[in-house]
Amino acid sequence: MNNFLLEIGTEEIPAGYIEPALNALASTLLKKLTDARIDHGDAKIYGTPRRLAVEIADVSDKQTSVTQNVIGPPEKVAFNGNGKPTVAAQKFAGKIGIPMDEIRVTETEKGRYLCAEKTEEGVASSEILANILPDVITSTPFPKTMKWAGYNIHFARPIHSILALLGKNVVSFKLEDIESGNTASGHRFMYADNVTVADTGDYVDSLRSASVVVDLEERKKIVEEEISKIADDLGGRVLPDPELVDIVKNLVEYPIAVAGKFDTKYLEVPDEVLITAMREHQKYFAVIDEKNRLMPCFIAVNNTRTKDMTLAATGHERVLRARLADAQFFYKSDMETSFDEWVERLKRVLFQAKLGSMYEKIMRVRELSEFLADEAGQNSEFRHRVSRAATLCKTDLVSQVVVEFPKLQGVMGRVYASVRGEHREVAYAIEEHYRPTSSGGLLPETMTGAILAIADKMDSLCGCFSAGLIPTGASDPYALRRQGIGILQIMHDKGLSFSLKNLIEKSTRLFRGKTDQEIKDITAAVYTFLKNRMAHLLSEEGFPKDNIAAIVDISVDHVPNVRNRARALGKLRAEPDFEPLAIAFKRVVNIIRKADYMVMGNIDESLFEHECESALFTAYKVVKEKVADDLDKGLFDQALLDIASLRDAVDAFFEGVMVMADDMKIRDNRLSLLRHIADLFGEFADFSKIST
Repeated sequence: MNNFLLEIGTEEIPAGYIEPALNALASTLLKKLTDARIDHGDAKIYGTPRRLAVEIADVSDKQTSVTQNVIGPPEKVAFNGNGKPTVAAQKFAGKIGIPMDEIRVTETEKGRYLCAEKTEEGVASSEILANILPDVITSTPFPKTMKWAGYNIHFARPIHSILALLGKNVVSFKLEDIESGNTASGHRFMYADNVTVADTGDYVDSLRSASVVVDLEERKKIVEEEISKIADDLGGRVLPDPELVDIVKNLVEYPIAVAGKFDTKYLEVPDEVLITAMREHQKYFAVIDEKNRLMPCFIAVNNTRTKDMTLAATGHERVLRARLADAQFFYKSDMETSFDEWVERLKRVLFQAKLGSMYEKIMRVRELSEFLADEAGQNSEFRHRVSRAATLCKTDLVSQVVVEFPKLQGVMGRVYASVRGEHREVAYAIEEHYRPTSSGGLLPETMTGAILAIADKMDSLCGCFSAGLIPTGASDPYALRRQGIGILQIMHDKGLSFSLKNLIEKSTRLFRGKTDQEIKDITAAVYTFLKNRMAHLLSEEGFPKDNIAAIVDISVDHVPNVRNRARALGKLRAEPDFEPLAIAFKRVVNIIRKADYMVMGNIDESLFEHECESALFTAYKVVKEKVADDLDKGLFDQALLDIASLRDAVDAFFEGVMVMADDMKIRDNRLSLLRHIADLFGEFADFSKIST
C-alpha cells in the first residue's frame, strides 16, 4: 500500500473558498475510491492560496477482485435429450469465458438453471485514478468559477499544474492539455523554481524548503505566534479575533508579521470603527494594552519576507492612513446630524416593496414594543425606554459610517446613542435588537434589548407572511426561520411567558387594511410556523420526537413553559410504570375523540352508579388543586407527577363501568368526567402522540 497525493496548482484562490473546496475534494476522492473498490485510509488536506492538495493514506495497489454467480439458461434448454450441451449452453460458457466442465446447475425459485462463478480481477489503482481524477478535479464546488484560455473547464482560478503521486510513482493523466507530474510550484517571490516531490511523504518538507507552508494548522500556528510576538514587542497584545486568524492563514503561503503605527488623532474615532477599518479592508490585527484600550498600532501578515521590513511597514501605514482618515471624516460628519434628521431620512429607505419604508417599520416596532412592555408587566419608565430604543433602532442605517462599514449596523447605533446622552439601556438595546445574528449567536443581555428584538423580528415575520413572502423548503430570503428561532430563544432566555398568539395577532393588525379573517389566517400561519421552529429547537436539544410532538401539539403559546413541560415529560417517561400510565391516558383521549365529546359539561355526582366513578372524581378534585399550586410555584415536574397519580383511579374506572352507557345522561356524565381528566393532563402533553 502507498499514500496517494493530489495537488492542484492554481492562481490565487480567495481565502474563503479554500477550506470548503478542500473538504469537498477530499470527500469526493474518498467516495470515488470506495466506489471503485480500492481500499484506502483517511484523507488529510493541505492548501494555500495557490494550491489545493489532498493526501489519502494506505491506498491499495489495485482494486479488490469480485467473484459473482452468473445465472445462465434453464437446464432443459441447456442440454438435449442425450445430456449433451446445446448451443445455448456453449454460448453461455463462451460469454463468461470458462470451459463447459466448470458450468454447474443450481436450483432457483424459477427452477434449475445453469450457473457459473465469474471473477472480475482488480485493475491497478493507478489506472483507475488516472480515469477518475479529471472528474474529481472539475467537480470541486466553488461559490463562483471561471473559464480561461481555450479550456472547456471551470474552476475557481486558472489551473497551472497537477501533481499526482501514488507512493513514488506519477499517476499519469491529462486535464485538457495540463499533464500530471511530480512537481509543484514554490513560493511565487521567495522561490521561483518548481519543486520535485520524490515521494508523497516528502511533500510537506519539499514545499517548506521552497518557502511554502502547506499544512493549514501549521500555518495558523505560525500566524498566531508571529502576531503574538510582534504585539509583545509593541507592549500590548493582539485583540482576540480567531475568525481573522483563519482568514489570514489562507491569504499567505509563508506568514511574516510586521508592525505598523497610526496617528493618535484617529483614536478619537470609536474603537469599533477603527477595528473594522483595519480588519475588513486590510485584514490587519488590532493591538490593545493591559487595560483593553486600543493602541495606535496594528499588525499585518505579509506573504513575503523583505530585505527591509521597515519599508513594508511604511507601505501598510500609508494604506491604512487613508482608510482611517475616511473613517474619521464619516464619523465627524455623522456627529453633526441629529437622530431626528436620521429618523426623517428613513422615510426614503425601503424596508420591503410590499411592506413600505424603514420609517413605517420602526413605527410598527415601537407600538409593538410598548405592547410587549405592558404584557411583560414592566413599568412606565421601561415602556418609555423601549419606545425610544425602537424609534432609534434603525437610524444608523443612514449614517455614513454604516454605509461604509455595513457590519457596524447596530453597533454604531449604540455608539451614537451613547455619545448623545441616551439612556444606557436604550443605547445597548439598539445594538442588541439584531441578536441573535446566527445560529447559536449571542442573545440580548438587557430586557429592553430583548423586548425590542422580539418586536423587530415579529414585525418582519408577520409582515412577510402578510405579503405572501413565506419561506419554502429551498428558499428563505428574509431569514424568517432564523428570526423565528431568535424570538423563541429570547423569550425562553428572559422567561417571557406572555401569549405568543396575542403577540402575533397584535403585530399582524399593525399592517393596516387587513380584514379580521385575514388577520386570523395570518396569525394561525405564523403560529404554526413558530410551533415548527420550537419543535426544531427541542429536537436539537435531544428530546425524543414523540415527546416533542406530544408537547408542541398541545401548545407553544407560553414559550418558557414548553421546555419545562418537555423536561417534566422526559423525567416522567423515565419512571418504570410510565407505559401503562400513557396507555391509560391514551384510552381517555381516544374515547372522548370517538364519542366526539368536546364539551366540558358539569359533573352530576347523583348520576354516579359505581364507587369507581366517585373515587375518580374525588381524586381528580384533589389533584387539580395540587396541580394549580404546583404551577403557581413553577413546579412542572411535580405537577406532572401529581397528574400521573390519577392512573390507578382511571384504570379502576375503566374496569368498573361502561362509559358508553345506554342512558344518555349517565353516558354524558361519564364522558364529561373523562373530559375534565383529559384537560388536566392535556395542559402538559398529548399522550396519544407518545410511542408505547
